[in-house]
Amino acid sequence: MSIHQKMAIQSNSSMNLGSSSSTRLLTTLAMLSSLAVVGRIAFSFLPNIQPATTIILLAALSFGPIAGVVIAIVSTVVTNFFLGAGMWTVWQIAAWSVIALITGSLVNVHTRIPIYILSLYAGLCGLIYGLIISIPMSKFVGSFWAYYLSGLPFDISHSIGNIVFFTLMYPIYFKVFKKNINIIRKTN
Repeated sequence: MSIHQKMAIQSNSSMNLGSSSSTRLLTTLAMLSSLAVVGRIAFSFLPNIQPATTIILLAALSFGPIAGVVIAIVSTVVTNFFLGAGMWTVWQIAAWSVIALITGSLVNVHTRIPIYILSLYAGLCGLIYGLIISIPMSKFVGSFWAYYLSGLPFDISHSIGNIVFFTLMYPIYFKVFKKNINIIRKTN
């Protein structure tokens, strides 16, 4: 047995990737990442209106903050191969990761929160995303307020898009994934 095979077996057993719930989670995250990529590319003709933020929110609500961070990283890197990568890629990952980490704190209570409140929260996440992106990117322009205020219309469209996507996707998502969510939560 080669050293690579031994390392693969050791990492597989230490991460418990052989369990069906881990396989289910990995498969679900891969599918959600794919949906975020396709959705982001499909809506790229509309400025800042795309379902990626909503998919990250849904993953963080159902599987925890790390799931949202994984989707943020994968979907940003893959879509930026098509839409254009640059220094903003790191800040997009950071912004979506912060949103996933915050949203993950609602994992055990979101079912008790009315959908209109969650939808408004999704809209707020669009504004938070824009704020986080503006902080480092404004260093290249010179003025934070000039950069932030010039991008505010795009942040507002992101916010409105999030509200619409979340309102449409939340009930469907939890109906479709309820079985997977329950299986993964019980075993992890």
